Amino acid sequence: MRRLLALGCALLSLSAHASDLVKDVRARLVDAPLVRGRFEQKKTVTGFKKPLVSKGDFLLARDQGVLWNTRTPFASTLTLTRKSLSAEQGQGGAAYHLDSTKEPALAAVNELLFALLAGDVTTLQKRFKVEGALVGPAGWRLELTPTDAGLARVFKHIQLEGDGYVRQVRMEETRGDVSVILFDQLTRTPPPDATETERLGK
Repeated sequence: MRRLLALGCALLSLSAHASDLVKDVRARLVDAPLVRGRFEQKKTVTGFKKPLVSKGDFLLARDQGVLWNTRTPFASTLTLTRKSLSAEQGQGGAAYHLDSTKEPALAAVNELLFALLAGDVTTLQKRFKVEGALVGPAGWRLELTPTDAGLARVFKHIQLEGDGYVRQVRMEETRGDVSVILFDQLTRTPPPDATETERLGK
């Protein structure tokens, strides 16, 4: 991480004011209604030496939702739509479903997760102070500091890095835990299959 930041600073070609930054980052992001890819998430928990590592794949359908499929170390699925959040531990394992009409805070959480994965800077500005810079000819880096009191109780800072896509999300929690999610093998095809469409329709 330090290396990347150091490299980013070295390649920094332009420091932008907040309003210009939002416009410039949006211009660099691919306007893709669908993104697929793989992820690796490392969570460092205070008091533990080794980070918790999970890997899997995901589908972000901008107008429908997010499918987050963890493959290792344990299989689980998470389905996030504008209306609900569903999770299941393995095939036939423990499962739960939350409806945003019954859980008002869920809609805000879903909006935040959508915005983080999609690099939706305009939406993120509603709940964070947004700072950052363009990096090189195609990259960008954002530093988000919560302005929302509820988020400020959970997160100290969130960092996003990317180019045409979001490539890394780093979340530093107030209790000291740190999660880093790396994305790769990003593509805009194929469209959702029948199973994925069913999950997104719930």
